[in-house]
Parts: sequence; structure tokens; C-alpha cells
Amino acid sequence: MKIPKRLQPLVDDGMVDAVLYQLMSGKEAQVYVVRCGDTIRCAKVFKEAQKRSFKQAVEYQEGRKVRNSRRARAMSKKTRYGQKEQENAWLNAEVDALYRLASAGVRVPEPQGFVDGVLLMELVADAEGKAAPRLDDVTLTPEVAREYHAKVIADVVRMLDAGLIHGDLSEFNVLVDAEGPVIIDLPQAVNASGNNSAERMLERDVDNMRRYFGRFAPELLNTDYGKEIWALYEAGDLHAETRLTGCFEHSTESADVDELLAVIDAAKEEESERLERLRDDEDDD
Repeated sequence: MKIPKRLQPLVDDGMVDAVLYQLMSGKEAQVYVVRCGDTIRCAKVFKEAQKRSFKQAVEYQEGRKVRNSRRARAMSKKTRYGQKEQENAWLNAEVDALYRLASAGVRVPEPQGFVDGVLLMELVADAEGKAAPRLDDVTLTPEVAREYHAKVIADVVRMLDAGLIHGDLSEFNVLVDAEGPVIIDLPQAVNASGNNSAERMLERDVDNMRRYFGRFAPELLNTDYGKEIWALYEAGDLHAETRLTGCFEHSTESADVDELLAVIDAAKEEESERLERLRDDEDDD
């Protein structure tokens, strides 16, 4: 096929020898199957910010750390430089997440390199060596549904133990190879400890998996792994090998409004102090 413009620099540099075919086109990227020497890989070409339809970037980026203070200030002020750096941070998030999660034992595609908005990574393949189907494209027996659900939940736990939440997990971004589910699409990965929406996103991820696998194994619809996992995480008792029950006892106690208002006031004060430090840094520059 004709080499896409965004992939031409990788071909010119010898990182890619041939572009075989386009595998998919999604809301944030196009994925191509390429040949690198004797190895078949994927090349994920991220769309430019104005062409992406994924509109919730701010919510997902909350809590991500930026080491360079000048870069952080520019990003917070939405300058042209800041917008460029914000875009670079968004694009690099998936690469960073893939390396971190692979090290944690999560089944994700192995990253091979990231150049100019193009992520080279392992081609997740089926038993015949062809691109693996999405979970949404397969029909499962009740036994296999229970097995795959358990594997995905175990990977969700490993992700959280590594400090991350997928944030957009569904049957459309899980592939199925010969060994089972492989989680993909992580540019929106959420910092579990620094994002105010982390609990909600984790529960949504887990609930999406419960509903999907529950089509084939209805007893899974009665589980509550999301709240159980988060409760263990908050208590410091969640680890990669933690045994889960799928049950969660909901509290019947009324909320302490005074305590809640005190937490909100403390958060406002902390944010005010942070903004003051930023202004002081700007004055020093």
C-alpha cells in the first residue's frame, strides 16, 4: 500500500521496512500493520489534537506529573508552547503506561519505540498469526467468559497496584489472542492517586467488563468488584495477588457533612497555595 505521510520518516530512517495494511481507524489514532526487518508490528499513528474526537482530555490528565516547572506553568496558562507541551504529554502517556504496565505483569502490547507521534509496538496476534480480534468480535462460552473476566479483573488490580487506571476500558479496547485478553489503548490512563475522578473511572471500567462478560455468564452481573477493589486500594491492602470475592458491603451510615466541608476547604486552601507558588516562580524567572 501507499506509505502514509506520517509513517514516511520511519521508513526513511529504516525503522519500518514496509507498510502492509491499515488495521483500524479510531477516535484518536490510525493503526497500521508494518514490517520491521523480519518482524511484523503495529504502528499507531496518533491524530492531531484538533482532529481527535476524544474530548475529555482534561479530566484524564488531572494528577499527571510534569517534572519541568517551566513546562508545567506553560501548560497551566494554555500558551501556544503550553498547548504543544500538553499535546506531547498526552501522546507520551500511552508509551509510559505500556512500559510501566508491562513491567507490572499486565497483558498489554509490548512497546517498541515512539517517534513523532507514531507508536511502534507488538502486533497482538491470534493462533494463526493474524491480528487478534477485539473482545466485542468474539462469542464466548460461559466457562471462557468467566475465565476471561477473571483475567481482566486481575489485570485491573495489577494496573491499580502500579498506580494507573485505564479510564476507558470496554470490550472495544481489549484484544483476544491465543492466551486470552490483552488490554490496549492507554493514552488516557489515569493517575490513581492524583485524580479526583479515579474511583469513578475504576468502577466504570470494572462495570463495563461486568456487563460485557455478563452477557455470556449472567452470574457475573451480581458481582461488585469495582467497589471491592477500590476499598482495598484505599485501605492499602490491595496487591497484585490479592484474592477478591466480588462482594462489597455498602455502608448505611449517613455522611458527615461538617467533615466533608472541612475537606473541601482544605482542598481550596491547598490549591490557593499552589497558585501562589506558581506566581512566585514566575516572578523569580
